[in-house]
Amino acid sequence: MVLASDIATTIDIHEDIASAPQLTHGEAEAVLDAYSAAVVAVADRVSPSVVNISLEKDVTAQGPGGQRVYRVPGGGSGVIIAPDGYILSNSHVVHEARNLEVALADGRTVRARVIGDDPATDLAVIQTTVGGLPAAQLGDSDSLKAGQLVIAIGNPLGFQATVTAGVVSALGRSLRSGSGRLIENVIQTDAALNPGNSGGPLVDSRGRVVGINTAIIQGAQGICFAVPVNTARWVAGLLINEGRVRRAYLGVTAENRPIHVRVAREHGLPSPIAVGVVDVAEGSPAHTAGLQPRDVITHLGETPLSGVDDLQRFLGRVEIGSTVSMRLLRRYAPIETEVTLVALEE
Repeated sequence: MVLASDIATTIDIHEDIASAPQLTHGEAEAVLDAYSAAVVAVADRVSPSVVNISLEKDVTAQGPGGQRVYRVPGGGSGVIIAPDGYILSNSHVVHEARNLEVALADGRTVRARVIGDDPATDLAVIQTTVGGLPAAQLGDSDSLKAGQLVIAIGNPLGFQATVTAGVVSALGRSLRSGSGRLIENVIQTDAALNPGNSGGPLVDSRGRVVGINTAIIQGAQGICFAVPVNTARWVAGLLINEGRVRRAYLGVTAENRPIHVRVAREHGLPSPIAVGVVDVAEGSPAHTAGLQPRDVITHLGETPLSGVDDLQRFLGRVEIGSTVSMRLLRRYAPIETEVTLVALEE
């Protein structure tokens, strides 16, 4: 059934469209040319820095006579970040890779090795055996705005140097990595990504890398994600200098623990959920600090914890070796203590 009010609204909309100033053919062509020119300029500038990564991985599967190890091909994309052959990609692309090769934009195929990878952020750095390569310029992902034009360049399904364009759909998303940790401030974009785009750059209209393409939602249309380049810059520096990313370690098995609203209000907690301690590792910082199973951690330092993700976020940022205050509830009684955080040995 169509209501009269719906008809009136439709008529108003049509009148608004009819009265709106119409672009001339030349003006419409100029707008299209400006958009096209921006994408073309970015593709020309960044494509020489984008590489196709091919590799092999060992996969254990059931075969004749029992389980067997099969060597299967794989690959993805990467972006050169330094002239001496350092390339940024995804951890899930190169983790435990064998026979790593990189196809450069100039047609050369060269060997490469993994410098380090960080599954917690799904980032990795590899290095080629040749230097003098064209490095892409890294931008500032914190300056991005929703609706901003972005371009993705990579090798989806083996089609090298494929360019797609879209916008920043949203900012500040969280994405669960393969290790179970949250990747924060993830960029959501509708620039089309497919298998093989992983590890390639997401760039702004000035050709600056603002993200590393990392994931898509299977079955969805235009919902793709990139790790922000500010995270990638920090991780890449640690991987190049140390070969890994070290994070602080508390030493508890934890869960999200609901707290009665009255108890949360009584203790000034911002959320009725905190971090419940399930188990404490022997000799860990938590054990030294006197934590016990069934304790509920509400604060580390001045940071309130509204769940395990907040705990992981804090441990990923705090300086290793630092001593921080800790507030917790033990049988609803408030306790304050201190804990010295050491490096997590992975």
